[in-house]
Amino acid sequence: MGKLTGFLEIDRRERRYAPASDRIRHYKEFMIPLSEEATRDQAARCMNCGIPYCHNGCPVNNEIPDWNDLVYRNNWQEANANLHSTNNFPEFTGRVCPAPCEASCTLNLQDTPVTIKTIECAIVDRAWAEGWVRPEPAATRTGKRIAVVGSGPAGLACAQQLARAGHEVHVYEKHAKPGGLLRSRIPDFKMEKRHVDRRVMQMEAEGVTFQGNVHVGIDLPADRLLAEHDAVVLAGGAEKPRDLTVPGRDLQGVHFAMDFLPQQNRRVSYEALQTNEPITAAGKHVIVIGGGDTGSDCIGTSIRQGAISVTQLEILPQPPEKENKLLTWPEWPLKLRTSSSHEEGAERDFAVNTVEVIGQHGFVKKLRCARIEMKGGKFEPVAGSEFDLRADLVLLAMGFLGPVQDGLLHDLGVTFDPRGNVLADTKDYASSIDKVFACGDMRRGQSLVVWAIREGRQAAHAVDKYLMGKTDLPR
Repeated sequence: MGKLTGFLEIDRRERRYAPASDRIRHYKEFMIPLSEEATRDQAARCMNCGIPYCHNGCPVNNEIPDWNDLVYRNNWQEANANLHSTNNFPEFTGRVCPAPCEASCTLNLQDTPVTIKTIECAIVDRAWAEGWVRPEPAATRTGKRIAVVGSGPAGLACAQQLARAGHEVHVYEKHAKPGGLLRSRIPDFKMEKRHVDRRVMQMEAEGVTFQGNVHVGIDLPADRLLAEHDAVVLAGGAEKPRDLTVPGRDLQGVHFAMDFLPQQNRRVSYEALQTNEPITAAGKHVIVIGGGDTGSDCIGTSIRQGAISVTQLEILPQPPEKENKLLTWPEWPLKLRTSSSHEEGAERDFAVNTVEVIGQHGFVKKLRCARIEMKGGKFEPVAGSEFDLRADLVLLAMGFLGPVQDGLLHDLGVTFDPRGNVLADTKDYASSIDKVFACGDMRRGQSLVVWAIREGRQAAHAVDKYLMGKTDLPR
């Protein structure tokens, strides 16, 4: 343990945002890191609990008290080694993870958890700056050839682990550049793409081959995929969006969030848009339907593009501002969360259902909405509560229903679970087809980057054991 009385003497201190008036003028990251001294003070607050409940919250099993103590003792290089022993990409989670570890921290009982996410990000950012993050190529090769379909966080973690075990790993990505949702959905103001690019460079130096613009199931048929590889890992994500089934849905100006966000990310990266229908919020009244992270990213992007107004609608009732700790801790609590994008000027409304999209000359002009309430386990409209909202652009961010089943998954003939995801358990990650494995959102459904990394690592363990009869890869 670091400072025995640290949690009593030192107040919680978090990273700050640059002022909203400044940050909305660009797409760069705007989080202001703590100084080295302040970070060490925050690490000193860790109580090294007899039962570290932060482990309960962390999907990748980070040894949080250990690297907190190492940071407090100024042993940053060892802290980095410890951090990377459980997490391949802590600079991703240190930026976009919602930090369930902090919700599980014992100090969160009084709303002052250790700033675990901040410390994690400080460790890995310093490691990159000091040159401690290097390629780790395998000493020997197994001669086994593995296909990883999808280059999101699950596919990247799985590929890196398998390459380090000595296998020949080919990552197939339907887009030009690898990264999956890290590149396409998460805006640069939350995580600049240089973080993805340097990890890809590291993995290439470790022997991973990235094959972009290859849509497996179309450009590379399923039978060839199976014939040319000793194992196949399905890590293509949950890309089927939930649609809005109301009159007027087909009007111009109503788009899925995942058609909107990738376009802006490509603009920032000076890539071709790959569409004849550019979507922009500039000079428009924007309605975002859906209250999650994707909706929040639509808000921040719309504001930066120059929207006149941005309103976010959520079908669920507004959650409480604070949770009841005695009922929820150490689990992830349901409470009102305000993101940096919300603070930049968006209006939010809860318990609202969209009844109709109304247009003029084929273009959306307004939404007709109604208040709803829960009765008998179902949403029911509140009589006489209908109202209209002006809308020039409507972005649908209502979550995802699972992987796209047409194409590759259909051709492989894999079995699906009741939710439409590829059926595989969390022990061996094997699908119903021999030598085909599944991990990440394609297996578990829409989830977090940190869960994807965990599943990618565990799937790599299972694949290595399947091919070699044993494995030294961690789970």
